[in-house]
Amino acid sequence: MKLGVFTPLLSQMSLEDVFAKLKALQIETVELATGNYPGNAHCKLSMLEDASALKAFKRMFADHGVSISALSCHGNPLHPNPVQAKQAQEINRQTILLAAELEVPVVVDFSGCPGDSPDAKAPNWVTCPWPPEYLEVLAWQWDEVVTPYWVKRAELAAQHGIKIAIEMHPGFVVYSPETMLRLRAIAGPSIGCNYDPSHMFWQGIDPIAAVRILGDAIFHVHAKDTQLYSANLPRTGVLDTKPYTDERNRGWIFRTCGYGHGAEWWKEFVSTLRMYGYDSVLSIEHEDSLLSPEEGLTKAAQFLNEIVIKEKPATAWWV
Repeated sequence: MKLGVFTPLLSQMSLEDVFAKLKALQIETVELATGNYPGNAHCKLSMLEDASALKAFKRMFADHGVSISALSCHGNPLHPNPVQAKQAQEINRQTILLAAELEVPVVVDFSGCPGDSPDAKAPNWVTCPWPPEYLEVLAWQWDEVVTPYWVKRAELAAQHGIKIAIEMHPGFVVYSPETMLRLRAIAGPSIGCNYDPSHMFWQGIDPIAAVRILGDAIFHVHAKDTQLYSANLPRTGVLDTKPYTDERNRGWIFRTCGYGHGAEWWKEFVSTLRMYGYDSVLSIEHEDSLLSPEEGLTKAAQFLNEIVIKEKPATAWWV
């Protein structure tokens, strides 16, 4: 297993400087954003139309001995605003094509969330089955919007040998192992997940138990932690809409790895991932509002470098 970094936290730096910084942290793998919510500071989709730029980009990574674990374009391709949906969909399409050119196996995205009808102006995330109109909205979303889009997008990815890793995130139709596996059953095996344990913690889902449920549907993994505040949770519940920077009053916040859960938990998490067939990259994502990107990345790298299982076990004499 390798330690990697999702590079938007280093968006103010050139790729050359990113490589130098990561080398000092014993990191040789990156996840690059191509647009939508994370931006595209280090990976331009325009390379698809510029063979020389694409060749130079590949050469830069080869010269520095750095690999790319995934291209990420987290957006809302199902947004009820057709302009926003079209933009997110086009960035996803081009990201799949660029991943194929770069021989990067995984594209990360959100599932997206439609509105409540063809006339909606904003997404509508359904979180309960009653009153009954909510289930009617949910059925319409999956039947009329989610399924048609993701079936076709999965076909495109499969044609180019790419896997799409959907990050389970509240606010979108895929936010839990159950909804993830529902989409996979509909769209096929080229659809799986980008597994971020921080999003499981605050929903009350045991992230290690969820690995056992998801199994080979895990295509990529983010390394990010969550800290729960028992003093606030009885008041806020887990669906806390206060800004992430209102740390004193929130029921939970995102944390750098090790600041929400200790080494014992992370060792079991990494071991369970390997047990269920995932032996690729832990991609550090920094969203800790109490630590700067510089400090958060450094502390996460130091913490996880002592935890990741970097070598495959030798065959034992009794096997």
